[in-house]
Parts: sequence; structure tokens; C-alpha cells
Amino acid sequence: MERMRVSRRVAVLAAGVLLGEGGAFAAAESFDSWLAGLRAEARAKGIGAETVRIALNALRPNPRVLELDRRQPERTLTWAEYRARVVAEPRIAQGRRAVADNRELLRAVEARFGVPAAVMCAIWGIESNYGATLGGFPVIQSLATLAYDGRRATFFRGELLNALRILDQGHIDLAQMTGSWAGAMGQPQFMPSSFLAYAVDFDGDGRRDIWQSRADTLASIGNYLARAQWRAGEGWGFAVRLPPGFDVRLADGRSLRPLSAWSGLGVRRFDGSALPAATMQAAIAAPDGLDGEAFALFANAQAIRRYNNSTYYVLAVGLLSDLIAS
Repeated sequence: MERMRVSRRVAVLAAGVLLGEGGAFAAAESFDSWLAGLRAEARAKGIGAETVRIALNALRPNPRVLELDRRQPERTLTWAEYRARVVAEPRIAQGRRAVADNRELLRAVEARFGVPAAVMCAIWGIESNYGATLGGFPVIQSLATLAYDGRRATFFRGELLNALRILDQGHIDLAQMTGSWAGAMGQPQFMPSSFLAYAVDFDGDGRRDIWQSRADTLASIGNYLARAQWRAGEGWGFAVRLPPGFDVRLADGRSLRPLSAWSGLGVRRFDGSALPAATMQAAIAAPDGLDGEAFALFANAQAIRRYNNSTYYVLAVGLLSDLIAS
């Protein structure tokens, strides 16, 4: 039934009709008319005429992008299931090899941004399998499809204009500007706005190339976390054991309290020993409830959350980085 609804939705878009915010079908501006308005806006924002011409020439919506955007998982994975998929072999061994193969580069990036090599490589591994899986969707087409669709038009129109700026600045050629169906690009899977804010030309070739350059990729990840207030010399967190009757509402993964306060509530290290007698702030995360794993998360975990606002993601990056570094 869901596939039938998606197919009908795609057919409607092809006919030039959009699904409105309230769920009712309504007549919509044709794609050609919409594209003309986009061209005018891009030029008004200073994007070069040749870039606009080449990037938007013969552009049409991609029904596959809409299908993926509408597809909903049948159920949400538990943290235990997510961990088994993401923090697993061969990603762990590949991460250790990535650190070994890029030791000098990672040392230089870490010196500049203060983020541990293993953390940068964990994000690299989760986002693109260490650069092996970048996504094959043309970014301009994907973003144009989602912007025209209307469901999140403002967000995706802004990202599309940012993608045009990236092309205009000469960082990547149109044919090489590929990514996920939602427009996340390159080895760190940056949206165009993140690219403009955080991507770094670390190899000094005049381009911020997160598609082919390992130096630019790893430095861009390091810069992102540094700008998200990563604290050099501090960890991300560790596994803990919650006492019987612990109020699981306190384990939201975000609310920071001194470790001493958590200790007073009966929280212990996973091996049963006492928490450090320190004033360091930490949040508690128990994504599968009291019967599942629990963790103390320091401020650096919140920097990872800026990269992807998911407790599962934060924990996966932290645990994978520990395994890579071990």
C-alpha cells in the first residue's frame, strides 16, 4: 500500500501537481516556471550566469528522490540493533587501518583542530565507509526535486542555492558533485550549507574537495567538531550501570550534571566501581531503557550531536572511536 501511494505521488509530481502542507492535492506552478524563478534568484544572489546555465540546463525532477523521501521504515531500530549494524566489523578493522595509513595527515589535522584521529575516522567510517560510499545522486537534481516538491521547500531551496555557490566557487565540477538522495555530499556527507561553513582546503590546492581529497575530508570533519566546541584532551564518555528504580526520564543524553550528582543517584561505572570524584559535567543516555546499555556523555558528545542530532549516532561514533584507538 505504501509503495502504491508513493507511485501515485510521483505520478502527480510529473503532471505538475504538488501535495500541499495539509495533505490535499492542489494545482502547482510548473517545474519550468519554478526553475525560471530559481535562475533569477541565483543570479540576484551573485551566482555566475555560466554556473546557473550549466547547472540548471535541462534539469528535471527525479522521481526516485521523492520515493526515497517518502519511504518510512516499518519500525525503528533499537539501540542494540543499530549498534550491531554500525559499530561492527569490518568497519572497526578498516578504521584502524585508516588511522595507520593516514598517520601523518591525522597528526597534522589533530594538531590544528584538537580532535582525536580516532574520532574523525569514526565519523568518516560511518558517513561514507572511509570514502568508499559517497552516493551516486546528482546533488543539484536531488535538491531541486526536493525544493520543488514543496514539503520542505524553504530548506532545500536554500541548500540548492548553496550548492550552486559551491560550483560557482570552483570547488567541484558539476559531474562530480554527487551525494545522497537528500543532497549530503562527499566523504563527510556535508549538506551544502555545512560545506560552506566548515569545509577546509587542507591540502592547499585552492579547492575544498571533500569528494576526492582525504586531507580536505578529515580536516573538514575536524573543523566541524572544533567549531562545535570539541574540548581537546577530554573524552566523549563511557559505559555506566544504572541502579534499580532509576528515573529513566533523566537519561535523555543531553541534561548535564556533575558526575558527583550522578554518583549520588546510584550511577556506577559499568564494572560496578564508583564514578570519578569529579565535577566534570555529564549526561546519561539509556536509549533502550533501564534494561539496555547506559552511558555517561561528556560535553564532547554534544559536539558529535551537532554533526548528527541522534543519540544513536553520538554513541556509535564514541564507541567506534574507542575501538579504532584500541
